[in-house]
Amino acid sequence: MTLYSFLRTILFVVFRLVFRINVTGIENVPTEGKIIICSNHVSMLDPITVAISVPRRIYFMAKKELFKNKIFGKLLDKLGAFPVDREGADLSAIRNSLKILKSEEALGIFPEGTRSKKEEIDNAKPGIAMISIKGKAPIVPIYIDTKYKLFKKINIIIGEQIISEEYYNQKFNMEDYKEFSKQVMTKIYSLKNS
Repeated sequence: MTLYSFLRTILFVVFRLVFRINVTGIENVPTEGKIIICSNHVSMLDPITVAISVPRRIYFMAKKELFKNKIFGKLLDKLGAFPVDREGADLSAIRNSLKILKSEEALGIFPEGTRSKKEEIDNAKPGIAMISIKGKAPIVPIYIDTKYKLFKKINIIIGEQIISEEYYNQKFNMEDYKEFSKQVMTKIYSLKNS
């Protein structure tokens, strides 16, 4: 058993004890092949919530500040997470993302780049669109509906895949990527009402 599987199992049990978890749309997550898991971001607990809700190992993109603590950074690295600089175009993070997708794995990204308590479609970073198109990978949108209060319900709604095939051979500039990323965030937030 990998460290990821071990911790996922423990956290699955812990979360089930302290929250009432309800997952819908699990059939929208393919059991194999490259995918990008994208979710809204309301709390630092979101990566755990997504990881225990999706029955696949997810390699998360995480803000570089989390890696400053050497011990915690080492743990994140062992779990398959990798750093991203949210202030600019981080080519290293994009390369890592494309490498994960090339290996037919699941990549986890929070397109807003930071926690947001309200719908901020314009905060969507262009990177998610760029990685989806260059990596030729479908996006699985997830909406987390919770305030993370003990013994309260966490609703995780998994939407149908967003396929970007029509864009694979087009030339995109940063504005085009940004616009597509905003469409992804719009889809994520629309799941709240489904």
